[in-house]
Amino acid sequence: MNSLAARVPGLLRERSFRRYWTAQSVSLIGDQISLIAIPLAAVLVLGADAAEMGLLKTAELLPALLLSLPAGAWIDQRARRRRIMIAVDLFRALLVASLTVAYVLDLLTFAQLYVVAFALGTLTVLFEICNATLFVSLVPKDCFVAGNSLVNGSRAMAFASGPATGGMLVQLLAAPLALLVDALTFLHSAALLARIAPTEPPPAVRAKGYVSEGLRWALRHPTMRAMIAASGTVQFFNLMFHTLFVLYATTELGLKAGLLGAILGVGAVGGLIGAAAAGSVVRRIGIGPAILLGFAGFTLPLLLVPLAGGPTSLVIALLVLSEFLSSIGVMLVDIASGSLLAALMPDALRSRITGASRTLNYGFRPLGALAGGALGTALGLRPTLWIATVGATLCLLWLFPSPVPRLRTLPGVATSPAPLLGSDPAPHPPPRIANQASQEGRTNQQPRRMT
Repeated sequence: MNSLAARVPGLLRERSFRRYWTAQSVSLIGDQISLIAIPLAAVLVLGADAAEMGLLKTAELLPALLLSLPAGAWIDQRARRRRIMIAVDLFRALLVASLTVAYVLDLLTFAQLYVVAFALGTLTVLFEICNATLFVSLVPKDCFVAGNSLVNGSRAMAFASGPATGGMLVQLLAAPLALLVDALTFLHSAALLARIAPTEPPPAVRAKGYVSEGLRWALRHPTMRAMIAASGTVQFFNLMFHTLFVLYATTELGLKAGLLGAILGVGAVGGLIGAAAAGSVVRRIGIGPAILLGFAGFTLPLLLVPLAGGPTSLVIALLVLSEFLSSIGVMLVDIASGSLLAALMPDALRSRITGASRTLNYGFRPLGALAGGALGTALGLRPTLWIATVGATLCLLWLFPSPVPRLRTLPGVATSPAPLLGSDPAPHPPPRIANQASQEGRTNQQPRRMT
């Protein structure tokens, strides 16, 4: 029994982090179900074409472009980011459930899909920006890679089980009915987040240039700037790809919903391998080379998707191989880059930098979705997928001349490339995990305000 307990990662022995990690894990599985159920609802229930799929994906992703920067500025002034995350989970559950209700009443329309997609995108912006601060409130800096490995391991498990579960639920029930499962996962996540009480960084003091300060910091920092450029390139072309992938797989390749979900699930097992191996890879080759390897491993295997053709068995093999290898790469790049960016950001600017990076990164997503829908209509699905997969590999050109390849370890403290208005010249490191009694006893206390 003691030997079994010794094998449990140290972070999971901390009750607060364990509840946080479980909340993330449950919600991620629900997200994967929605990822396949909502597009299939548009295709199978409402008969969506390429342009309508592009509009649906754009509605979901547009909030990242429009709202991330102001959301980061607003959140940095809040003392209780965790409570915002709980409220977001509850609202997301209601929105997803509304699609099921409309379907049962035979009232489901494209207009409702677009509105719900935009609202979900808005709430996701708020959740993820808050989550960046909650993570560093629970995890010490020397455990960032381990913490990100656990969270991304759950994400890989969600990739492995979610699409297959979603595809099967869609096939057995209907796409809108399958969304009820996602609504329940949001409720479960909210309940778990309500049971932790970390000490969060104090609210930032508003000063001249407050809203744009995170953006200016990100653009001045050479490492952050290169990472944002590389990620933005991937986001744009990858969303061209994902906007059309379900339509391409079901129409041109002739795959059923259940089989498509199974292919994505089997291929995503690579994500589990990537999450498990990320820590070792980072220790062996360094954080910067691991990021390069992750970006290459994520983008290059996707070239197999537009290459797929011929007998069904060959199509399935190519898609599984593509998903498997790409999932290894995306786990490596997410764990390594997520740990690096978390270490670089000063606490006083964390939400604003996160909002700025989401604006610059995820802001390319709706543009990619629109481009995918337009090119898919004008050129056809397969030619557009070739453009998307080849274009995504260009992300490496931003990284090679940057400081990233030379980085071997995480920086000891978050630093700013130049003095900024209202920023702390020497931010303190994020707090260490305390025991549960201490965590819960500090619920109503404020940590020392930074000068």
